[in-house]
Amino acid sequence: MKQTIILVDANSLIHRAFHALPPFRTPQGELVNAVYGFYSILLNIITRLHPDYAVVSFDVSKKTFRHEVFEEYKAHRVKAPDELYEQFDRIREILALLHIPVCEKEGYEADDVLATLATLVEKERDVEAFIVTSDKDSFQLINERTFVASPKRGGSDIMIYNDEEVMKKLGITPSQVIDYKALTGDPSDNIPGVPGIGKKTAQKLLSRYKTLDGIYDHLDDITGSIHNKLAENKKEAYFSQKLITLVHDVPIDFTLDASRFCVQDFEKVLPLFDELAFRSLIQRVNTMIPKKEPEPEQTSLF
Repeated sequence: MKQTIILVDANSLIHRAFHALPPFRTPQGELVNAVYGFYSILLNIITRLHPDYAVVSFDVSKKTFRHEVFEEYKAHRVKAPDELYEQFDRIREILALLHIPVCEKEGYEADDVLATLATLVEKERDVEAFIVTSDKDSFQLINERTFVASPKRGGSDIMIYNDEEVMKKLGITPSQVIDYKALTGDPSDNIPGVPGIGKKTAQKLLSRYKTLDGIYDHLDDITGSIHNKLAENKKEAYFSQKLITLVHDVPIDFTLDASRFCVQDFEKVLPLFDELAFRSLIQRVNTMIPKKEPEPEQTSLF
């Protein structure tokens, strides 16, 4: 029987929750909308996938190896407000109570850690990995044993992406995601790509030539302005490809046994959820945790 591990991109879910929910505070005045939203999504994932194992990863530094090779990487991103980052400690506190391990590495993004974890999990027999993230860069990791679980708008439902769903959404296969973004670029990360090559053109090129190498191997077969754009920006295309490619060998310590998840552990966070006034989450946890059978009364024979 197949088992399941969830690999959670904490930063992605926290940012999504913070911007999706109105600010609200505990009776003591602590802002907790991102905390609430993160655990609401996590409960949705657990209810949907019933994981046997769980790991969470955070971005731990602003600068990564990508900044070393490209100073402008993510330079256009607006810094999130302090009110968001102030909620991270609470989220980590609850993860500790749940015995969900946190795996992170200085100089790497959470995406790279998750890619490494997925690669390590693939060596385990009968374990499927679900990367929980809103970041579509993780589509490049999808295969027959690895999937992406992405919260839908509003966060109340989960979309599971496999090969077929990526094709429906982007018109390409997961193995083509890196080259697709190498062509189109990614404004959110300030990755240049090939100026003037949009999504539809990238889809057509990859449908015919399969890979970025295949496109440049057949550059003479491509005519007009598309030929010129590709020829003039070959260096940018391959540089973008390098930036987009996730690292699969981040030096981290990981064992599957250490990440075993038990839904019963949510009982340990109920007092804290009560303190934070997470009434609806408490109700959901109570319906999710298996009820203990009462012990039979012992009757005396005398």
